[in-house]
Amino acid sequence: MMMITTISHRVPKTLSVLQKLSGKPWGFPKATGASWILLGLMLDACKTCKPSGKIKGKKPPKHKCNQDHGSDCCESGKYYTTYKCSPPVTARTKAVLTINGFGKGDDGGGPSECDGKFHSDDTPIVALSTGWFSNMKRCFHNITIHGNGRSVGAMVVDECDSTMGCDDEHDYQPPCPNNIVDASKAVWKALGVPEDDWGEMEIKCTFLAFLLKLNLYKHLLHPISASKIQSFNTNLNKYRAEMKSLKIVAIFALSIILAAQTLEGRLQSCNPSGKIRGKKPPPGQCNQENDSDCCKQGKLYTTYKCSPPVSGSTKAVLTINSFQKGGDGGGPSECDNQYHSDDTPVVALSTGWYSGGSRCLNNVTISGNGRSVTAMVVDECDSTMGCDDDHDYQPPCPNNIVDASKAVWKALGVPEGDWGDLDITWSDA
Repeated sequence: MMMITTISHRVPKTLSVLQKLSGKPWGFPKATGASWILLGLMLDACKTCKPSGKIKGKKPPKHKCNQDHGSDCCESGKYYTTYKCSPPVTARTKAVLTINGFGKGDDGGGPSECDGKFHSDDTPIVALSTGWFSNMKRCFHNITIHGNGRSVGAMVVDECDSTMGCDDEHDYQPPCPNNIVDASKAVWKALGVPEDDWGEMEIKCTFLAFLLKLNLYKHLLHPISASKIQSFNTNLNKYRAEMKSLKIVAIFALSIILAAQTLEGRLQSCNPSGKIRGKKPPPGQCNQENDSDCCKQGKLYTTYKCSPPVSGSTKAVLTINSFQKGGDGGGPSECDNQYHSDDTPVVALSTGWYSGGSRCLNNVTISGNGRSVTAMVVDECDSTMGCDDDHDYQPPCPNNIVDASKAVWKALGVPEGDWGDLDITWSDA
Protein backbone atom coordinates (compact mmCIF):
# COMPACT_ATOMS: atom_id res chain seq x y z
CA MET A 1 0.00 0.00 0.00
CA MET A 2 3.02 2.31 0.36
CA MET A 3 3.18 2.60 -3.43
CA ILE A 4 -0.34 4.01 -3.59
CA THR A 5 0.52 6.56 -0.92
CA THR A 6 3.58 7.70 -2.87
CA ILE A 7 1.64 8.12 -6.10
CA SER A 8 -1.26 9.83 -4.37
CA HIS A 9 1.11 12.61 -3.29
CA ARG A 10 1.95 13.17 -6.97
CA VAL A 11 -1.65 13.18 -8.13
CA PRO A 12 -3.73 14.44 -5.19
CA LYS A 13 -6.44 16.06 -7.32
CA THR A 14 -7.19 12.93 -9.33
CA LEU A 15 -7.26 10.64 -6.31
CA SER A 16 -9.47 12.94 -4.26
CA VAL A 17 -11.96 13.08 -7.13
CA LEU A 18 -11.98 9.29 -7.42
CA GLN A 19 -12.44 8.93 -3.64
CA LYS A 20 -15.42 11.31 -3.65
CA LEU A 21 -17.08 9.71 -6.64
CA SER A 22 -16.62 6.12 -5.48
CA GLY A 23 -17.52 6.86 -1.84
CA LYS A 24 -15.25 4.11 -0.54
CA PRO A 25 -11.60 3.09 -0.19
CA TRP A 26 -10.00 2.25 -3.49
CA GLY A 27 -7.01 0.36 -4.81
CA PHE A 28 -5.48 -0.35 -8.18
CA PRO A 29 -7.77 -2.56 -10.25
CA LYS A 30 -6.75 -5.89 -11.68
CA ALA A 31 -8.73 -5.12 -14.83
CA THR A 32 -6.42 -3.96 -17.61
CA GLY A 33 -8.92 -1.43 -19.02
CA ALA A 34 -9.42 0.24 -15.65
CA SER A 35 -5.67 0.41 -15.07
CA TRP A 36 -5.09 2.28 -18.30
CA ILE A 37 -7.95 4.70 -17.66
CA LEU A 38 -6.58 5.43 -14.20
CA LEU A 39 -3.09 6.00 -15.60
CA GLY A 40 -4.53 8.45 -18.12
CA LEU A 41 -6.28 10.39 -15.37
CA MET A 42 -3.14 10.43 -13.25
CA LEU A 43 -0.98 11.68 -16.11
CA ASP A 44 -3.53 14.42 -16.88
CA ALA A 45 -3.42 15.60 -13.28
CA CYS A 46 0.41 15.63 -13.26
CA LYS A 47 0.72 17.97 -16.24
CA THR A 48 1.88 21.47 -15.44
CA CYS A 49 1.38 24.55 -17.57
CA LYS A 50 4.28 26.96 -17.78
CA PRO A 51 4.57 30.18 -19.82
CA SER A 52 5.91 29.64 -23.33
CA GLY A 53 7.38 33.12 -23.68
CA LYS A 54 6.59 36.82 -23.87
CA ILE A 55 5.62 39.22 -26.63
CA LYS A 56 6.21 42.95 -26.70
CA GLY A 57 3.11 45.10 -27.06
CA LYS A 58 2.57 47.45 -29.99
CA LYS A 59 0.40 50.55 -29.90
CA PRO A 60 -2.75 49.91 -31.96
CA PRO A 61 -3.03 51.90 -35.19
CA LYS A 62 -5.87 54.40 -35.44
CA HIS A 63 -9.33 52.77 -35.41
CA LYS A 64 -7.88 49.42 -34.31
CA CYS A 65 -8.64 47.54 -31.04
CA ASN A 66 -12.40 47.30 -30.53
CA GLN A 67 -13.01 48.04 -26.84
CA ASP A 68 -16.57 46.76 -26.81
CA HIS A 69 -17.19 44.96 -23.47
CA GLY A 70 -14.19 46.76 -21.95
CA SER A 71 -11.57 44.80 -23.93
CA ASP A 72 -7.93 45.70 -23.20
CA CYS A 73 -5.65 47.13 -25.87
CA CYS A 74 -1.94 46.39 -26.10
CA GLU A 75 0.44 48.97 -24.66
CA SER A 76 3.58 49.83 -26.60
CA GLY A 77 6.68 48.19 -25.11
CA LYS A 78 4.81 46.25 -22.43
CA TYR A 79 5.62 42.53 -22.26
CA TYR A 80 2.73 40.06 -22.27
CA THR A 81 3.07 36.42 -21.17
CA THR A 82 2.08 33.71 -23.66
CA TYR A 83 1.02 30.09 -23.10
CA LYS A 84 0.65 27.01 -25.31
CA CYS A 85 -1.16 25.11 -22.57
CA SER A 86 -3.92 25.48 -19.99
CA PRO A 87 -4.34 24.05 -16.46
CA PRO A 88 -5.24 20.32 -16.31
CA VAL A 89 -8.90 19.46 -16.88
CA THR A 90 -10.72 17.98 -13.87
CA ALA A 91 -14.35 17.12 -13.12
CA ARG A 92 -14.93 20.80 -12.35
CA THR A 93 -12.14 22.86 -13.86
CA LYS A 94 -11.54 26.29 -12.33
CA ALA A 95 -11.58 29.10 -14.88
CA VAL A 96 -12.28 32.80 -15.36
CA LEU A 97 -15.38 33.72 -17.34
CA THR A 98 -15.02 36.76 -19.61
CA ILE A 99 -17.40 38.32 -22.12
CA ASN A 100 -17.03 38.47 -25.88
CA GLY A 101 -19.05 39.43 -28.92
CA PHE A 102 -19.05 36.74 -31.61
CA GLY A 103 -21.07 38.82 -34.09
CA LYS A 104 -19.73 40.63 -37.14
CA GLY A 105 -18.04 43.87 -36.10
CA ASP A 106 -17.87 42.89 -32.42
CA ASP A 107 -14.74 42.76 -30.27
CA GLY A 108 -14.32 39.07 -31.13
CA GLY A 109 -12.82 40.11 -34.46
CA GLY A 110 -13.22 37.68 -37.37
CA PRO A 111 -15.53 34.68 -37.67
CA SER A 112 -15.25 31.81 -35.20
CA GLU A 113 -12.39 29.39 -35.84
CA CYS A 114 -14.47 26.21 -35.56
CA ASP A 115 -16.97 26.99 -38.32
CA GLY A 116 -15.82 30.21 -40.00
CA LYS A 117 -19.10 31.90 -39.01
CA PHE A 118 -20.32 34.75 -36.83
CA HIS A 119 -22.75 34.04 -33.98
CA SER A 120 -25.52 35.98 -32.26
CA ASP A 121 -25.10 37.33 -28.72
CA ASP A 122 -28.29 35.42 -27.89
CA THR A 123 -26.63 32.03 -28.49
CA PRO A 124 -24.80 30.39 -25.53
CA ILE A 125 -21.34 29.88 -27.03
CA VAL A 126 -17.76 30.19 -25.80
CA ALA A 127 -14.12 30.47 -26.83
CA LEU A 128 -11.56 28.53 -24.79
CA SER A 129 -7.94 29.38 -23.99
CA THR A 130 -5.49 27.70 -26.38
CA GLY A 131 -4.67 24.68 -24.19
CA TRP A 132 -8.32 23.81 -23.52
CA PHE A 133 -9.25 24.51 -27.16
CA SER A 134 -6.76 21.73 -27.92
CA ASN A 135 -6.18 22.44 -31.62
CA MET A 136 -9.94 22.46 -32.36
CA LYS A 137 -10.52 19.07 -30.71
CA ARG A 138 -13.27 20.64 -28.57
CA CYS A 139 -14.97 22.38 -31.51
CA PHE A 140 -18.78 22.07 -31.24
CA HIS A 141 -18.51 20.20 -27.93
CA ASN A 142 -20.86 21.35 -25.20
CA ILE A 143 -19.46 22.27 -21.81
CA THR A 144 -21.31 23.05 -18.59
CA ILE A 145 -20.41 26.32 -16.86
CA HIS A 146 -21.08 26.66 -13.12
CA GLY A 147 -21.14 30.12 -11.52
CA ASN A 148 -23.26 32.52 -9.49
CA GLY A 149 -25.15 29.53 -8.08
CA ARG A 150 -26.39 28.44 -11.51
CA SER A 151 -25.28 26.30 -14.45
CA VAL A 152 -25.56 26.71 -18.21
CA GLY A 153 -24.55 24.60 -21.21
CA ALA A 154 -22.61 26.31 -24.01
CA MET A 155 -21.00 25.21 -27.27
CA VAL A 156 -17.30 25.73 -28.05
CA VAL A 157 -16.94 27.67 -31.33
CA ASP A 158 -13.63 29.52 -31.05
CA GLU A 159 -10.19 29.82 -29.49
CA CYS A 160 -9.12 32.55 -27.08
CA ASP A 161 -5.53 32.69 -28.30
CA SER A 162 -2.99 32.43 -25.45
CA THR A 163 -0.01 32.18 -27.82
CA MET A 164 -0.19 35.46 -29.70
CA GLY A 165 -1.64 38.97 -29.65
CA CYS A 166 -0.85 42.65 -30.15
CA ASP A 167 -1.12 42.35 -33.95
CA ASP A 168 -3.66 43.01 -36.67
CA GLU A 169 -5.14 39.50 -36.59
CA HIS A 170 -5.85 39.82 -32.85
CA ASP A 171 -7.09 43.42 -33.15
CA TYR A 172 -4.10 44.62 -31.11
CA GLN A 173 -5.45 42.98 -27.97
CA PRO A 174 -3.09 41.10 -25.58
CA PRO A 175 -2.76 37.30 -25.59
CA CYS A 176 -5.53 35.51 -23.73
CA PRO A 177 -4.62 34.15 -20.27
CA ASN A 178 -4.46 30.36 -20.16
CA ASN A 179 -7.54 29.85 -17.96
CA ILE A 180 -10.26 31.72 -19.84
CA VAL A 181 -13.78 30.76 -20.92
CA ASP A 182 -14.76 33.70 -23.15
CA ALA A 183 -18.55 33.69 -23.33
CA SER A 184 -21.38 35.34 -25.22
CA LYS A 185 -23.95 37.56 -23.49
CA ALA A 186 -26.39 34.63 -23.49
CA VAL A 187 -24.14 32.72 -21.08
CA TRP A 188 -23.91 35.63 -18.66
CA LYS A 189 -27.70 36.09 -18.78
CA ALA A 190 -28.32 32.38 -18.14
CA LEU A 191 -26.06 32.54 -15.06
CA GLY A 192 -28.20 35.39 -13.72
CA VAL A 193 -25.33 37.87 -13.42
CA PRO A 194 -26.51 41.52 -13.35
CA GLU A 195 -25.43 43.24 -16.56
CA ASP A 196 -23.39 45.84 -14.67
CA ASP A 197 -21.24 43.01 -13.28
CA TRP A 198 -20.49 41.39 -16.64
CA GLY A 199 -16.77 41.20 -17.38
CA GLU A 200 -14.88 38.71 -15.24
CA MET A 201 -16.13 36.01 -12.88
CA GLU A 202 -14.56 32.93 -11.34
CA ILE A 203 -16.36 29.79 -12.50
CA LYS A 204 -15.98 26.05 -12.81
CA CYS A 205 -16.65 24.17 -16.03
CA THR A 206 -17.31 20.53 -16.79
CA PHE A 207 -15.86 18.88 -19.89
CA LEU A 208 -17.89 15.88 -21.04
CA ALA A 209 -14.87 13.81 -22.10
CA PHE A 210 -13.38 13.92 -18.60
CA LEU A 211 -16.63 12.79 -16.99
CA LEU A 212 -16.92 9.89 -19.43
CA LYS A 213 -13.39 8.82 -18.52
CA LEU A 214 -14.17 8.96 -14.80
CA ASN A 215 -17.48 7.16 -15.20
CA LEU A 216 -15.87 4.34 -17.18
CA TYR A 217 -13.20 4.00 -14.52
CA LYS A 218 -15.83 3.76 -11.77
CA HIS A 219 -17.54 0.87 -13.56
CA LEU A 220 -14.26 -0.99 -14.08
CA LEU A 221 -12.83 -0.27 -10.65
CA HIS A 222 -12.45 -3.23 -8.27
CA PRO A 223 -11.77 -1.60 -4.87
CA ILE A 224 -10.08 -3.38 -2.03
CA SER A 225 -12.62 -2.97 0.75
CA ALA A 226 -11.74 -2.20 4.37
CA SER A 227 -12.97 -5.64 5.50
CA LYS A 228 -10.66 -7.37 3.03
CA ILE A 229 -7.71 -5.35 4.26
CA GLN A 230 -8.50 -6.32 7.89
CA SER A 231 -8.58 -10.02 7.03
CA PHE A 232 -5.47 -9.83 4.88
CA ASN A 233 -3.34 -12.01 7.22
CA THR A 234 -5.80 -14.92 6.95
CA ASN A 235 -6.18 -14.56 3.19
CA LEU A 236 -2.56 -14.09 2.15
CA ASN A 237 -2.65 -16.61 -0.68
CA LYS A 238 -5.90 -15.19 -2.00
CA TYR A 239 -4.49 -11.67 -2.24
CA ARG A 240 -0.88 -12.44 -3.18
CA ALA A 241 -1.62 -12.21 -6.91
CA GLU A 242 -3.62 -9.03 -6.42
CA MET A 243 -0.86 -7.35 -4.42
CA LYS A 244 1.69 -8.37 -7.05
CA SER A 245 -0.47 -6.83 -9.77
CA LEU A 246 -0.95 -3.71 -7.68
CA LYS A 247 2.80 -3.29 -7.21
CA ILE A 248 3.52 -3.76 -10.91
CA VAL A 249 0.82 -1.28 -11.96
CA ALA A 250 1.92 1.26 -9.33
CA ILE A 251 5.59 1.08 -10.36
CA PHE A 252 4.57 1.28 -14.01
CA ALA A 253 2.38 4.32 -13.30
CA LEU A 254 5.17 6.10 -11.47
CA SER A 255 7.62 5.31 -14.28
CA ILE A 256 5.26 6.76 -16.86
CA ILE A 257 4.73 9.90 -14.80
CA LEU A 258 8.47 10.50 -14.39
CA ALA A 259 9.17 9.73 -18.04
CA ALA A 260 6.36 12.03 -19.15
CA GLN A 261 7.76 14.90 -17.11
CA THR A 262 11.38 14.53 -18.27
CA LEU A 263 10.52 13.83 -21.91
CA GLU A 264 7.50 16.10 -22.20
CA GLY A 265 8.93 18.25 -24.96
CA ARG A 266 10.13 15.29 -27.01
CA LEU A 267 6.80 13.50 -26.79
CA GLN A 268 4.89 16.48 -28.13
CA SER A 269 3.62 16.22 -31.67
CA CYS A 270 3.13 19.18 -33.96
CA ASN A 271 -0.07 19.33 -35.98
CA PRO A 272 -1.32 22.17 -38.21
CA SER A 273 -3.28 24.83 -36.33
CA GLY A 274 -5.37 25.91 -39.31
CA LYS A 275 -5.28 27.53 -42.72
CA ILE A 276 -5.38 31.09 -44.04
CA ARG A 277 -6.56 32.22 -47.45
CA GLY A 278 -4.07 34.10 -49.59
CA LYS A 279 -4.56 37.69 -50.73
CA LYS A 280 -2.99 39.25 -53.80
CA PRO A 281 -0.30 41.73 -52.71
CA PRO A 282 -1.11 45.40 -53.40
CA PRO A 283 1.21 47.21 -55.85
CA GLY A 284 4.66 47.72 -54.35
CA GLN A 285 4.17 45.06 -51.67
CA CYS A 286 5.94 41.68 -51.31
CA ASN A 287 9.70 42.14 -51.64
CA GLN A 288 10.97 39.23 -53.74
CA GLU A 289 14.64 39.65 -52.91
CA ASN A 290 16.20 36.20 -52.41
CA ASP A 291 13.31 34.75 -54.47
CA SER A 292 10.78 35.14 -51.64
CA ASP A 293 7.31 33.77 -52.41
CA CYS A 294 4.28 36.04 -52.60
CA CYS A 295 0.79 35.01 -51.53
CA LYS A 296 -1.60 33.91 -54.26
CA GLN A 297 -5.19 35.08 -54.25
CA GLY A 298 -7.53 32.42 -52.85
CA LYS A 299 -4.83 29.81 -52.18
CA LEU A 300 -5.04 28.15 -48.75
CA TYR A 301 -1.84 28.15 -46.67
CA THR A 302 -1.28 25.88 -43.67
CA THR A 303 -0.40 27.51 -40.34
CA TYR A 304 1.36 26.09 -37.25
CA LYS A 305 1.72 27.19 -33.65
CA CYS A 306 4.42 24.59 -32.98
CA SER A 307 7.57 23.12 -34.49
CA PRO A 308 9.03 19.59 -34.41
CA PRO A 309 10.58 18.59 -31.04
CA VAL A 310 14.08 19.94 -30.40
CA SER A 311 16.84 17.35 -29.99
CA GLY A 312 20.62 17.46 -29.85
CA SER A 313 20.59 17.62 -33.65
CA THR A 314 17.25 18.94 -34.89
CA LYS A 315 16.48 18.52 -38.58
CA ALA A 316 15.43 21.73 -40.37
CA VAL A 317 15.41 23.53 -43.70
CA LEU A 318 17.77 26.48 -44.10
CA THR A 319 16.36 29.40 -46.11
CA ILE A 320 17.81 32.80 -46.90
CA ASN A 321 16.64 36.18 -45.65
CA SER A 322 17.88 39.73 -45.52
CA PHE A 323 17.65 41.36 -42.10
CA GLN A 324 18.85 44.73 -43.46
CA LYS A 325 16.63 47.77 -43.78
CA GLY A 326 14.74 47.46 -47.06
CA GLY A 327 15.47 43.72 -47.31
CA ASP A 328 12.87 41.01 -47.81
CA GLY A 329 12.78 40.45 -44.05
CA GLY A 330 10.46 43.43 -43.72
CA GLY A 331 10.64 45.44 -40.49
CA PRO A 332 13.32 45.36 -37.80
CA SER A 333 14.04 42.09 -35.99
CA GLU A 334 11.58 41.13 -33.27
CA CYS A 335 14.16 40.35 -30.58
CA ASP A 336 15.95 43.71 -30.49
CA ASN A 337 13.96 45.95 -32.85
CA GLN A 338 17.13 46.45 -34.91
CA TYR A 339 18.21 45.76 -38.47
CA HIS A 340 21.22 43.50 -39.06
CA SER A 341 23.81 43.45 -41.82
CA ASP A 342 23.88 40.61 -44.36
CA ASP A 343 27.47 40.08 -43.21
CA THR A 344 26.37 39.15 -39.67
CA PRO A 345 25.46 35.49 -38.98
CA VAL A 346 21.90 35.87 -37.69
CA VAL A 347 18.75 33.76 -38.07
CA ALA A 348 14.99 33.72 -37.62
CA LEU A 349 13.36 30.53 -36.31
CA SER A 350 9.92 29.09 -37.05
CA THR A 351 7.33 30.05 -34.42
CA GLY A 352 7.56 26.87 -32.32
CA TRP A 353 11.35 26.98 -32.10
CA TYR A 354 11.32 30.76 -31.56
CA SER A 355 9.26 29.84 -28.48
CA GLY A 356 7.69 33.21 -27.77
CA GLY A 357 11.08 34.92 -27.78
CA SER A 358 12.74 32.59 -25.26
CA ARG A 359 15.61 31.96 -27.73
CA CYS A 360 16.08 35.66 -28.50
CA LEU A 361 19.76 36.66 -28.80
CA ASN A 362 20.81 33.08 -28.02
CA ASN A 363 23.31 31.36 -30.30
CA VAL A 364 22.48 28.23 -32.27
CA THR A 365 24.87 25.93 -34.12
CA ILE A 366 23.91 25.14 -37.72
CA SER A 367 25.41 22.12 -39.47
CA GLY A 368 25.14 21.57 -43.21
CA ASN A 369 27.19 21.02 -46.35
CA GLY A 370 29.86 19.34 -44.21
CA ARG A 371 30.47 22.45 -42.10
CA SER A 372 29.10 24.18 -39.00
CA VAL A 373 28.49 27.82 -38.09
CA THR A 374 27.21 29.65 -35.03
CA ALA A 375 24.50 32.27 -35.52
CA MET A 376 22.40 34.44 -33.22
CA VAL A 377 18.59 34.25 -33.09
CA VAL A 378 17.18 37.73 -33.72
CA ASP A 379 13.73 37.15 -35.21
CA GLU A 380 10.75 34.86 -35.70
CA CYS A 381 9.80 33.24 -38.99
CA ASP A 382 6.06 33.41 -38.36
CA SER A 383 4.32 30.06 -38.93
CA THR A 384 0.98 31.29 -37.59
CA MET A 385 0.16 34.16 -39.94
CA GLY A 386 0.95 35.67 -43.32
CA CYS A 387 -0.53 37.15 -46.49
CA ASP A 388 -1.07 40.52 -44.81
CA ASP A 389 0.66 43.87 -44.55
CA ASP A 390 2.58 42.89 -41.39
CA HIS A 391 4.12 39.95 -43.28
CA ASP A 392 4.66 41.79 -46.59
CA TYR A 393 2.04 39.53 -48.21
CA GLN A 394 4.32 36.51 -47.96
CA PRO A 395 2.91 33.08 -46.91
CA PRO A 396 3.22 31.73 -43.37
CA CYS A 397 6.61 30.20 -42.63
CA PRO A 398 6.71 26.37 -42.52
CA ASN A 399 7.23 25.00 -39.01
CA ASN A 400 10.78 23.68 -39.60
CA ILE A 401 12.65 26.72 -40.91
CA VAL A 402 15.94 28.35 -39.94
CA ASP A 403 15.86 31.58 -41.99
CA ALA A 404 19.46 32.76 -42.24
CA SER A 405 21.46 35.76 -43.40
CA LYS A 406 23.91 35.56 -46.30
CA ALA A 407 26.79 35.33 -43.79
CA VAL A 408 25.50 31.93 -42.61
CA TRP A 409 25.30 30.57 -46.16
CA LYS A 410 28.83 31.82 -46.88
CA ALA A 411 30.19 30.23 -43.68
CA LEU A 412 28.67 26.88 -44.69
CA GLY A 413 30.53 27.11 -48.00
CA VAL A 414 27.41 26.82 -50.16
CA PRO A 415 27.95 28.23 -53.70
CA GLU A 416 25.90 31.41 -54.12
CA GLY A 417 24.03 29.90 -57.06
CA ASP A 418 22.67 27.21 -54.70
CA TRP A 419 21.44 29.54 -51.96
CA GLY A 420 17.76 29.09 -51.18
CA ASP A 421 16.83 25.81 -49.47
CA LEU A 422 19.20 23.37 -47.74
CA ASP A 423 18.57 20.44 -45.41
CA ILE A 424 20.47 21.07 -42.17
CA THR A 425 20.52 20.24 -38.48
CA TRP A 426 20.71 22.75 -35.65
CA SER A 427 21.16 22.78 -31.89
CA ASP A 428 21.26 25.31 -29.07
CA ALA A 429 24.86 26.46 -28.72
